[in-house]
Amino acid sequence: MFARWLPAAINTRPTEWSRAAIGIALGTLFSVWVCAQVFGHEVAYHLIGPLGASAVLLFAVSSGALAQPWSILGGYLCAGVVALLVAHVLGRTLGSACLAAGMALLLMCWLRCLHPPAGALALTLVLADPATIAMDWKAMEPVMLGAACMLLSALAYNNLTRMRYPKRPAEPAPAVAPVDRQAITAEDLKLALADMEAFIDITPEDLEQLIHASETHAKRRSVGEVFTR
Repeated sequence: MFARWLPAAINTRPTEWSRAAIGIALGTLFSVWVCAQVFGHEVAYHLIGPLGASAVLLFAVSSGALAQPWSILGGYLCAGVVALLVAHVLGRTLGSACLAAGMALLLMCWLRCLHPPAGALALTLVLADPATIAMDWKAMEPVMLGAACMLLSALAYNNLTRMRYPKRPAEPAPAVAPVDRQAITAEDLKLALADMEAFIDITPEDLEQLIHASETHAKRRSVGEVFTR
């Protein structure tokens, strides 16, 4: 039981950690600075938590489905609209803030733009600072400006540091002759993911590519073992 609490190994090198760390710092600084110039420091600093969380996804795990452009833009839009609606109807209380976060999650799932930091944004907007509350519906302007600046930062920095972003749709794995009727396909993986009934930040196509890449490495290892005997 206790073994399940141990952290899994990270499959990236320290150079990638450093690359992501610099990107997170620069992206968050740029996004908050631009918001501060347009809407003032009080409003901008109130959004720094969700923006910092988004930066971790966009720079450290940019290949994940939760870090793609529609996820951050759609997620922030859903969370902002839901939070302001809830605040108008139910007031600005802890209970209404938590309800807004839950409702934002449902909307993001429906629109396929799940972005975890948007849950924090919903809480932040309901329990907002006086300057943000005074903006009323115009509070969506700094929210979307921050999201857009963070996305632009990720697009520029990730590609300049040779990390392709946004992720291209995975191409179907080439068929191997003779075709094995029991070979795992993306459709099989899609059904398996549905059976698990849990949020998993990877697409069936990515899993299929991973399986085929693993098979290639296994074949190379097997051939190497034959020649070393």
